Amino acid sequence: MSDEIKVLNRARYSQFADRYVNSPVHSQGDDLARLLEFVPENRELRALDVATGGGHTALGTAARVGWQVASDLTLNMLRASREFLTGKGRSNLAYSGADAEALPFASGSFDLVTCRIAAHHFPDAFRFACECTRVLRPGGLLLVIDQVVPDDERAARYVNAFETLRDPSHVRAFAAYEWEGMLLDAGLLVEAIEFFNRRHELLDWAARQSNPPEVVEHLQILLMRAPDEAAQHLAAQHAGTAAASFLIHQILIAGRKQIGRASCRERV
Repeated sequence: MSDEIKVLNRARYSQFADRYVNSPVHSQGDDLARLLEFVPENRELRALDVATGGGHTALGTAARVGWQVASDLTLNMLRASREFLTGKGRSNLAYSGADAEALPFASGSFDLVTCRIAAHHFPDAFRFACECTRVLRPGGLLLVIDQVVPDDERAARYVNAFETLRDPSHVRAFAAYEWEGMLLDAGLLVEAIEFFNRRHELLDWAARQSNPPEVVEHLQILLMRAPDEAAQHLAAQHAGTAAASFLIHQILIAGRKQIGRASCRERV
């Protein structure tokens, strides 16, 4: 199943790469601005952006560090982000095809690793966290932003089903307590957890993945019939109409690699 999901991810995001380069959801937002506030301006730092997508996080961090690598599993997406970033005139960027669960970099290569709005596509998010810990130097920082679901298990399953209907390459969004546990188990000290909400127009959100009318109709039904906990989380407005919208909740979690503590891979 892991390999099948990765093949599906490549297939879908090869088709839609330009949409994500140009997407306002991905190119701007309070979450991106806040992530960049965690990044010190230091030309000695080496940074990696995992699953860079349109390259917007890499662009922001490259302005603050000495060397920035943008990586992605989908090479067409990486080409699109490279074209976008080259147009921004930054000279301290490199590009690498990379599986987030098996990063092709030596241990201790980076001072900073970022990953924004991507981890819900990873078949094994804990392995991703372990790999980030491995490639960080002691004292290095991991910054993850991703969708977050309610703590209630039934509501979480409903929200994940809603996401998967729109994008079958969606694997799972986690609750905040699950993210915190993953980073701690990966050998990171959690230094910050913050939350952001963004309202999405359903039709625009569905169009970004070229959903056919029958899928859009099903998404509308899921919004209208959501059980209480899921309905509170989605906070739908005008469900069943062309103006339908809902909230996506995001978590920003920062984890620092502790000096003298082994990563999860090294402890196995």
